[in-house]
Amino acid sequence: MLDILRGRRSIRRYKDTKIDERIIEQLKEAALRSPSSRGINPWRFLFITDKEKLEVLSRAKESGSGFLKGAGLGVVVLGQDKESDVWIEDCSIASIILQLAGQSLGLGSCWIQIRKRMHSSSQSSEDYIREVLDLPKESRVECMIAFGYPDEIKEPHPKSELEYGKIIEE
Repeated sequence: MLDILRGRRSIRRYKDTKIDERIIEQLKEAALRSPSSRGINPWRFLFITDKEKLEVLSRAKESGSGFLKGAGLGVVVLGQDKESDVWIEDCSIASIILQLAGQSLGLGSCWIQIRKRMHSSSQSSEDYIREVLDLPKESRVECMIAFGYPDEIKEPHPKSELEYGKIIEE
């Protein structure tokens, strides 16, 4: 696990290579194995490989989502706020589980924050995605995650640069 954590970096450039269906199935399993408060599992996951749909979704934010159009897979992470008062936390946990699983399978990934972000001055990113994907109102969009085979190399953060001062010992 530490090796996966050490190597994980936000990857925004991907090779134009289709992700093997077996890897996608493993990502689905990882998502469904994510822990959640009281085992309620208020999350839902939309796995999208259609390039045209990924391109449309890449315009969900004013900035910071454009790289999704180059990904081999986009996962839209939805929460059901009527099912759990901690759907945000549960969706966040599931999202990082997905990213770490992707890292272990040779994929690069990057989180795209959607909740509380804007598509335009008059429309939220969440409403834009809800409209594009024809989602019901009760589905809240926490984030999207772009996945693909990395087309950039990022070195791990050196251990000496970790902020150990943020760890409080008593």
